[in-house]
Amino acid sequence: MFYDQARIYVKSGDGGDGMISFRREKFVPLGGPDGADGGPGGDIIFVVNPNMNSLARYHKQVHFRAENGGHGGTRNKTGATGADLVLEVPPGTTIRDAESGELLGDLVSEDDRVTILAGGRPGRGNARFASSTNQAPRIAERGEPGRERWLTLELKLIADVGIVGVPNAGKSTLLSAVSAARPRIDSYPFTTLQPNLGVVEVGDGETMVWADIPGLIEGASAGVGLGHDFLRHVERTRVLIHLLDGAASDPLEDWAMINQELALYDVRMEEKPQIVVFNKMDLPDAQAWEPLIAERIEAEGLPFHAISAATGEGVRDLVFKVYRLLQEAPPVRLYQDEDELPVIRPEEDEEMWRIFRVEDGVWRVRGKKIERIAAQTYFEFDATAERFQRILDKMGISAALREAGVEEGDTVIIGDETLEWTEV
Repeated sequence: MFYDQARIYVKSGDGGDGMISFRREKFVPLGGPDGADGGPGGDIIFVVNPNMNSLARYHKQVHFRAENGGHGGTRNKTGATGADLVLEVPPGTTIRDAESGELLGDLVSEDDRVTILAGGRPGRGNARFASSTNQAPRIAERGEPGRERWLTLELKLIADVGIVGVPNAGKSTLLSAVSAARPRIDSYPFTTLQPNLGVVEVGDGETMVWADIPGLIEGASAGVGLGHDFLRHVERTRVLIHLLDGAASDPLEDWAMINQELALYDVRMEEKPQIVVFNKMDLPDAQAWEPLIAERIEAEGLPFHAISAATGEGVRDLVFKVYRLLQEAPPVRLYQDEDELPVIRPEEDEEMWRIFRVEDGVWRVRGKKIERIAAQTYFEFDATAERFQRILDKMGISAALREAGVEEGDTVIIGDETLEWTEV
C-alpha cells in the first residue's frame, strides 16, 4: 500500500557516564585518578534511498532510538561511541516537527542527508578534573540525555510532469500509453487512489518522469475527498498536463474548476507551465466539443492538444510538446518561504535561564545549559553536588532564587532533578 505521510518518535542516544576511579597498583602509592569519559550517544540521521517510493516502513514501526554511548571505565578507558541510527526515506520527503510544524529537512536527491537530533554529550571522568590544587578529584559527570521529538514525514513525489484532471478523465490510460507504468484502469471515478509514476522516453536517451495525480474534485483545496493528499504531489512538478474528459457534460467547466482548486491550494500553481489536453477523441461527443474547447483554451494563451489515450491518436506528438515545455520550465522552488531552509533551526542561547514559581515552596529553573548540567551531575556524591552548587552561584541562579523568595527547605526543580534548597 502507498503511504505518503507518517508520524514517528525519534530519540538520539544518551551520552555515557564518566567514571570516578583511582589507579590502584602495587608499588604505585600515588597512582592518581584514572576514571575515563563516557562515549557520545548516537545521532538520528535521515538519508535518501532512491529505491524507496513510500513511507510504509514508518507505519509498521513508529518509535526509533539511537544507541547510547558506553560508560567510561577505569585505567582511562573511554566509553564506546553509540551507533548513529540512519533512517532511510524516499526522495521528496519533508521532515517537520510534529508540534510546531517547523521544517527540519527536505530530502530530494540521492546524496541528501540531514542530522535531526545529535546524540547526548559524554560525561567526563574524574581524570579530567585533576589539577594542581585537586590531585584526587572525586568528581565526574553523567552523560547528557539524548534529545527526543515527534516528527511528521510527508512524501511529495518528484516528477517532471504532473497529469491533473477530474476523476475518469483518462489520466491513468495516458500514463500507460506513454510509459511502462501499468496503473489500474477502470471506467468509474476514483479508480486511482494513489499517484503513479512513469518514465517517458523522448529519444536519443532523453527521458522525463510523468506522474498520474488522482482525480481532483471541487473543494479539493479545502481537503474535500482526498484533496490535500493528492494536491501535495503536484507541488514539485515543473509542467502540468491538464487532461480534459471529452465525454464530460461540460469540459470547460471542469477545466475552470480544477484551475481554481490548484490556485486555492497554492497560488504558485498558476505559475507552472500548463498544456491543456483534450482526451477521448475516439468518441463522437469529444469530436463535437473539440473546436470549441480549442478556441477557448488558445484564447487564454495556453497550448492545446487533442488526443485519444485509448487508441494512441496524437499521443506521440504530445510527448514532444511536453518535453519542449519542460526544457523551458524554471526549476521548482522547494520551500514555502524564501528564508526557509532544510536545516534544524538554532536553539536558544545555552546561557539563558528563567525561574518560575510553581506553587508555594516549589520553584522551577528552566534553561538549556543548567538543565543539561543537572542531568549530568552525580548528586549522590558530595563533591559533585558541591560543584553543581558552585555552578548555580557562578551563573547567578542562586542569587536570583534568593531574590525571588526561595527559603530553606523549598523544592527547586531543574530539568528532571528535584532538589531541596539549603543555605550553606
